[in-house]
Amino acid sequence: MTTLRRFTCNDLFNYNNVNLDILTETYNLPFYLTYLAKWPEYCLMAEGPGKQAMGYILGKAEGEGELWHGHVTAVTVGPDFRRQSLAQKLMAILEEISEKVHDCYFVDLFVRKSNSVAINMYRKFGYIVYRTVTGYYSGDEDAYDMRKALPRDVGRKSVVPLKKAIRPEDLEWE
Repeated sequence: MTTLRRFTCNDLFNYNNVNLDILTETYNLPFYLTYLAKWPEYCLMAEGPGKQAMGYILGKAEGEGELWHGHVTAVTVGPDFRRQSLAQKLMAILEEISEKVHDCYFVDLFVRKSNSVAINMYRKFGYIVYRTVTGYYSGDEDAYDMRKALPRDVGRKSVVPLKKAIRPEDLEWE
């Protein structure tokens, strides 16, 4: 049985099995604590029997005007718990918070261009490749900026793909 609940400070001592994936970014402690303090509604943990960490999602709301959006900073599921729709459930909650709590226009995320499994998963969730960000990841790997329009974006302007790639320093929000 899986429980979806708020990510807490104590979870930082128990999530190593989830972060072992080579494609999962592991951040420093202040990074996680900032998210927990500023955007607690966007920080969720999937927990299994024995309080075992199965996966988590971190996000935030940012931008202004028609660029006001929810952002998926990290979503990951431990290798032993994949193919159980946990990522889909975590993403759906983040999208609902973005829509109903923060009244966002869209949700976006960044994914390694080489991570075809994740890209296909996000496409199944309704995300499109909005643009490429060159050299976004360490090792100079490119990222796709993927987006999904929310009901507030009636004209779906937020998901009209851009043809030209950008550099990380050209991103509107950090």
